[in-house]
Amino acid sequence: MTIPSLDLVQGSGLSRLATLRLRNYKTETIPAALQQSYEQEDWVLDKKLKRSVRMKYPKSHDVMFEDKIWAVLARLGFSQLNAGRNLRLRYGDVTNEQKQVDVFAADDNVVLVIECKSSNAAKPVSSGFSKEVLEIRGYRDGLMKHLRLVYPKHKIKFILATNNYVLSDDTHDRLRSADIGHLDEDNIDYYLELAAHLGPVARYQFLGSVLDGVKIHGLESTIPAIRGKMGGLTYYQFAIEPARLLQIAYVLHKTRGSAGSIETYQRLIKRARLKKVNEFVESGGFFPNSIVISIDAGARKMAFDLAGKHDASSTIGTLHLPQNYKSAYVIDGQHRLYGYAGTSRDSSELIPVVAFEGLSPTAQVELFMEINENQQAVPKNLRDSLNSELLWESNNLQDRAKALKLRVAQALGDGKGAALKGRVIIGDDKPNNLRCVTIDAISQGVDRGGFIGTFSKTSMRTAGSFYRGANAPTQKPLVAYLDKVLWYFRDALPEQWDAGRGEGGFVFINNGVTALLRLAGAVVEHLREKGLVNPLVDDAETVYLRTEEYLGVVASFLQSRTPDEGKELKRAYGSAGSSKYLHKLQAAVHDRYPEFNPDGLAEYVANQAKQFNDESYSLIRDIESHLKVDIRDRLERAYSANWFKLGLPKVVYQKATALAADKNYGVTEEDEVEPWDCLNLSDYHQIMTQSQAFWDQILDDSYAAPSDRKKGISYKQKCRWMNELIRIRNSNAHSYSVTEDEFNFLSSLHGWLGLAV
Repeated sequence: MTIPSLDLVQGSGLSRLATLRLRNYKTETIPAALQQSYEQEDWVLDKKLKRSVRMKYPKSHDVMFEDKIWAVLARLGFSQLNAGRNLRLRYGDVTNEQKQVDVFAADDNVVLVIECKSSNAAKPVSSGFSKEVLEIRGYRDGLMKHLRLVYPKHKIKFILATNNYVLSDDTHDRLRSADIGHLDEDNIDYYLELAAHLGPVARYQFLGSVLDGVKIHGLESTIPAIRGKMGGLTYYQFAIEPARLLQIAYVLHKTRGSAGSIETYQRLIKRARLKKVNEFVESGGFFPNSIVISIDAGARKMAFDLAGKHDASSTIGTLHLPQNYKSAYVIDGQHRLYGYAGTSRDSSELIPVVAFEGLSPTAQVELFMEINENQQAVPKNLRDSLNSELLWESNNLQDRAKALKLRVAQALGDGKGAALKGRVIIGDDKPNNLRCVTIDAISQGVDRGGFIGTFSKTSMRTAGSFYRGANAPTQKPLVAYLDKVLWYFRDALPEQWDAGRGEGGFVFINNGVTALLRLAGAVVEHLREKGLVNPLVDDAETVYLRTEEYLGVVASFLQSRTPDEGKELKRAYGSAGSSKYLHKLQAAVHDRYPEFNPDGLAEYVANQAKQFNDESYSLIRDIESHLKVDIRDRLERAYSANWFKLGLPKVVYQKATALAADKNYGVTEEDEVEPWDCLNLSDYHQIMTQSQAFWDQILDDSYAAPSDRKKGISYKQKCRWMNELIRIRNSNAHSYSVTEDEFNFLSSLHGWLGLAV
């Protein structure tokens, strides 16, 4: 459609323009003689051409944001977009009554008018956007009147897009009441990624979000179907063209910053898998198994016209599907459905569907879990997200508290403006030196910080410092307080923040974050006992300001650590390591404020010399059990029925046989022991080092420390770790304090033997 009255671009050139808009600089080709004058205006040479030069200039943050939105909409398949940044649309009868529009986009059914606001502040800033809402309300009716002359049947939607802003609940309510959509930079990045996965068909996902519940013009809604009951739920079974279902479908997925919403939890569709499905469909392949969806028809149930006879278990008729965006949630089969998108068969083939009507968000999650647990394991990150939703209103108070801890952890790791944003492993994120903190680590800090308390299934056992009787009133102030704590340490320890878990980094890692959160909990409890704060009524800012001086002591302690001391904290593994890290922070605060003496600190100080004993004994026990099972298994494979006689040195064989005979004398047959059960670490050592041939044929370098797995090292040298293990084992059986170096040795041995959890 040619629209001379509007300065729009359309057609095949949109793709190229989208690529240019996604660049963080603009370019201009000029005569070479003008290069110097451009450079004086901060332009930089990009490329020398035959008779000219191409210069580039960095875009400002607001231009970059507008251009990214423009590019996303182009890649989502909107066919008409504003040509430049100065598109002006009339909203009144007078010619000069015009509104400059940042981004304008249209497809066959929808027109989007987008106002963009961007901040380049170091941290996200808060704004109520009252002025912007009033302005949009003021010109919207007039602007829509003029647009309808060109787009008479289109749905026209106004959107406020924000970059680096935090919107309060009141602001979101203000936008909803004014029928103004909202997109932020996380939404834009997500849809850019989704468009890369799905191409233009991702537009339905986008429209489902911004036009939730809006009617789709011209969509055929009737379809033959069978109605029945399954698991106490009403369902409909039918076959439908993928192209038709795609218009109302919406895949449940995980998006950043959206913890707690039912639409956030299904895995993102994978491009590689989608491509294979697409190729399979184009080659004539088909899928006989049904796609599972949940249909939301709104306040009224779906109409179903009976046809002919029916029995007690099923009914044949005509189903009237909803004609609205985002009315069919795909619980299972998203790759099969989207694999048809854009193929030559998306409008001619029929795919089988099982549709449940009006499942609650909890029921959708339960069904998703049941389907996926039976087909393939659900990743822990996804299970945590699902549980934070599924257990939120559970009758089991333990489960309800678990959901609260998970929601708080997710908000701290991925909330809008969160201190740890970008550093937490979310969904399918790949860990690296900076993105290295897990949701589990944050959740443990929240849990063991005493903020929420402990519960039985039916009652509270201990009250948490922030727990206000229910999940919802507790979540917001607790997240606000803990995020302020984490921002304090982020600002106070910039070198640690920049290092992550890389060289020299030991704070913004799992154990460090867990310890900081637990320390904050101990400080709050200390101040609460002194009557200086009451988190049940005080706002987050008040509680934070009271704790800040204690946090300053911790920040100074961490700043003053030597590289070796930092490495010691970084090497603190597992739950024991987390507690050690915490106690060191607590001890630093205690030295400055002696009245600060949380539970466990005095015992830690008194028993620090023996802190590694219990953990070391557990590691030794694991290693002994592994050697007993694995060496025997190797001998049985090598020597079959004669393994015990042929595989042991004579002295070990005789000793084990004699010990077994002595233990078995006078006992019943069922209480007898095997000679193999009478061996100890020294015996295993003799077996392992009986000869080079035995090492090469029966054992291998999996029994050598990684540093010894090289040529020129004898089998006895490769097994020298057994001497140290035997010494520590024998000492550990008596009154002995395992040193940190010995504990680290055992942890390393436990790991490279393949026993690390």
